[in-house]
Amino acid sequence: MIARIHNIGQHLFGVVQRPMSAAFRNADNPLDHLGALTVYFCWIVLVSGIWLFIFFRTSVSGAFASVEYLTHEQWYLGGIMRSLHRYASDAAIVTILLHIVKEFAFNRYRRNRWFTWVTGIPLIWMVFPLGITGYWLVWDDLAQYVAISSAELLDSLPVFTDSMAGNFLSDSLLSDRFFTLMAFLHLIGLPIFLVFGVWLHVFRLNGPRINPPRRIMAASLLALLLLSAIYPAVSHNEANLATAPQVLRLDWFYLHVFPLIQQWSPGAVWFLLVGVSSVLVVAPWAPKGQAEEAALVTLDYCNGCERCVDDCPFGAVEMVPRTDGTSYTHQAEVDADLCVSCGICVGACPTATPFRSRGALVPGIDLPGRSIAELRAGITESHDEQTRDRVLVFGCRDDNTTRQLERAGVRVIHVNCMGQLPPSFIDFALRRGHAAGVFLSGCGAGNCSYRFGADWTDQRLQRLRDPMLRKRVDDSRIALAWKSPWNAYTDPATALSAFERSLRS
Repeated sequence: MIARIHNIGQHLFGVVQRPMSAAFRNADNPLDHLGALTVYFCWIVLVSGIWLFIFFRTSVSGAFASVEYLTHEQWYLGGIMRSLHRYASDAAIVTILLHIVKEFAFNRYRRNRWFTWVTGIPLIWMVFPLGITGYWLVWDDLAQYVAISSAELLDSLPVFTDSMAGNFLSDSLLSDRFFTLMAFLHLIGLPIFLVFGVWLHVFRLNGPRINPPRRIMAASLLALLLLSAIYPAVSHNEANLATAPQVLRLDWFYLHVFPLIQQWSPGAVWFLLVGVSSVLVVAPWAPKGQAEEAALVTLDYCNGCERCVDDCPFGAVEMVPRTDGTSYTHQAEVDADLCVSCGICVGACPTATPFRSRGALVPGIDLPGRSIAELRAGITESHDEQTRDRVLVFGCRDDNTTRQLERAGVRVIHVNCMGQLPPSFIDFALRRGHAAGVFLSGCGAGNCSYRFGADWTDQRLQRLRDPMLRKRVDDSRIALAWKSPWNAYTDPATALSAFERSLRS
């Protein structure tokens, strides 16, 4: 059941991904930078919020008036900043939700990747209170509705001794200290915890990308500025605790749960919120992900070159002092708790070469469950004169493109991640006559299930990253399915057929 949901999610993302890749170019597809876009939108919220706070008055009588001054009298800057603050906050919610759905659809939350997934849940609980307290500070009809509803929800918890909702019975009971507290939470308290939460979310990753490409940053900012100019954010009428608001324009990105507070009991609302969060927290273990053996280091072939350390996306490999008494000073060591068995370290190892003629093919680092020797056997098996004209297809194990090729009857040699394939294997297949061409079917750059597999493969084949593809290899005999022109085909089998025709011509 879970696998079927993953397949459906991957297919839907693929339908949207292809036209967006064509529109934004492969490297600038916003769907490939959802986490980084969220951080970027938060920076916009922070900068615009600082400007708004300069003019904001933390008092019952001054809050609404100061926001109105920014919106109307200083519309050319304060009004734009207020709208930018609002729309960037909404955009952050959109990218957060898409990021969660995408990581779930592509099965990037189970096994040893549970920590990054679980630490993302508290971030959601921090972002929503940030937006809600922001609406409180405006102190219009919507703020009054949000404040009273939130107070009733919090009063249902056995934490507070005094009723928070009692502060909103009349204007005389509401003090300026309330706005000072809300301003502190919105501008200092919650943002500090949010920054720490983001660091915790990514600190186990090697080279986390928290900044999107500059083109995406510029385009996003321009779109938000245009939206702010065309549809400026405005307030409702000033709050009046003696009357109940009649018509409200809810921000459904942040306030979607508030209508339920009016219809359900507070306990039912808390049950829904805590229940959904609990399901997300336990998702990596229900059902339990298939366990795989971590990468294994063989010291007889490890020279301590550090390439595996540099290329590991999850920081699972580190260099430690040598233990076998050889002349090398360091050796690679794998942390099994961090290793996700992607095999990218194998593709980086210079000893993982299929041209070895003596002894068993054992590199300095390898995957016990899908060894480099098995990969060479997949290339050489059933070799005859006809195989010289065939196209050898390598496919990522978890990629939907690979499954589509197999359903079309194409024989695919599986790798855990395309980064597991050393460039020397492509050289071996072409030079020894095992194939006329090599077709690599894997996750697109920016959409790799193991973060950098497609990027490292692309750079190795372009001879920009060690281990590099030898210059003697004809680049026209290699096709990367996730790059132009092959990614323009909606059907992977059609792209493969087009590549075969290009080889014959």
